[in-house]
Amino acid sequence: MIVILGLLSAGLLSTAFAFEYFGGLVPCKLCIWQRVPHGLIILVALLGLASLRAGLVLFIIAALALTNAGISFYHVGVEQALWAGPASCSGTLDNNLSSSALLDQLLVTPVIRCDEVAWSFLGVSMAGWNLLFSLAQASLAGMRLHRA
Repeated sequence: MIVILGLLSAGLLSTAFAFEYFGGLVPCKLCIWQRVPHGLIILVALLGLASLRAGLVLFIIAALALTNAGISFYHVGVEQALWAGPASCSGTLDNNLSSSALLDQLLVTPVIRCDEVAWSFLGVSMAGWNLLFSLAQASLAGMRLHRA
């Protein structure tokens, strides 16, 4: 099961990189945050195959997958305008600034916005799919942990 959980994260991360490098979809800040738990799950799965106890590995994978689900949930909420995202990728410019301060703010404002859906399938954004897969991954790890 540890191999399957690690491969799931590897597949999701590979898909994200393929969308970026071959599909031209540049990730936003929240998309990058969602990649971190997948990378850590791959690392923990590899360590688990080498030496760590299976129960501990499954617990850590479940915790990382739930963390990723939380980040994804937050991102979906930002995309659906349920709440504000980080000001650095979904905020508006402060129009009460001087012209030089406004120019400085424009120069550091990223082009990729967290509050816009760049791609969707069946009406679900990439963040939404990541949420679903992360919940499934956490469930699988939790069920296997419960049996261990």
